[in-house]
Amino acid sequence: MTQTRALTQTRGALRPTLLAALLAALLSVLLAPAPASAASLQEVTGFGSNPGALRMYRYVPDGLPAGRPVVVALHGCTQNAAGYADGTGWTRLADRWGFSVVLPQQQSGNNLNQCFNWFQDADIRRGQGEAASLAQMVDRQLADVSGDASRVYVTGLSAGGAMTAVMMAAYPEKFTAGGVVAGLPYGCAQAAGSPYVCMYVGATQTPGQWGDRVRAARPGYTGPWPVLTVLHGTADYTVKPANMTDLVEQWTDVHGADRSADVSDTVAGHPHQVFRGPGGDAVVETYSLTGMGHGQPVDPGSGQEQCGAAGAYFLDVDLCAAYRLGKAWHLG
Repeated sequence: MTQTRALTQTRGALRPTLLAALLAALLSVLLAPAPASAASLQEVTGFGSNPGALRMYRYVPDGLPAGRPVVVALHGCTQNAAGYADGTGWTRLADRWGFSVVLPQQQSGNNLNQCFNWFQDADIRRGQGEAASLAQMVDRQLADVSGDASRVYVTGLSAGGAMTAVMMAAYPEKFTAGGVVAGLPYGCAQAAGSPYVCMYVGATQTPGQWGDRVRAARPGYTGPWPVLTVLHGTADYTVKPANMTDLVEQWTDVHGADRSADVSDTVAGHPHQVFRGPGGDAVVETYSLTGMGHGQPVDPGSGQEQCGAAGAYFLDVDLCAAYRLGKAWHLG
């Protein structure tokens, strides 16, 4: 009897300990960080005739369902697809929000500085050169992942930003919106007579002339035109901020909007404007990054609005361009 009572007391003493252990195990599971995605950047070959001789890489999150958006992200000069994927934060956002990313890569045989050839006539026209190669990448990606063809977006830094404007002009039916980071308007080098004049000074064109360059890139096209977001540093001496003004003039003219901002406020301390079209929808949006030089705005960290990694041409200004573009495009 004494032994029975002692056993019962022992079991009773163990119950709280066992319960505590079970609770601790449960909490460790619930609070454990999500496992890292096994997805990685993959090269795709044979995506078309590839007249621009570019390379195609892509990032597809594990288990991505059909019908998800596609983002095309174009690196800047001296960069490559993998570095741009990591530095911008686009792959992290792809995992979080569920979309795939196409990351084209320039080859030194096309341009010694790894710049996309935004200033070459043969590479910026519909059906030719690098522009045609990029369009073929979009078609291949949509087919391979059963992506949503009505939700394809393009963005890029510097030369990649200029090629973003090229794709919006030459293939407007393929893109819902574009994000130009420290880039230039379509046809800028041709308007200025030199890519360097365009970069360091800017081209002299009226808004109507800027708009005509876009309309001439896709003859007979009546819309809808892609929506534009521009992010540019006020201390950028490689591509002068005047190019952001020219982009606003170009794309407000294309959309039939005036050049008076309908919204003027600040985001993360940086001036931000929105220009609405005749129907009331935002058609051009700008972020003027105060004191920022030439590069991609990032905001490293684990916060909800943070993304990207600081480095050469990835500048920590407490605002992540990829996050702001993704929100504007309703990716997450």
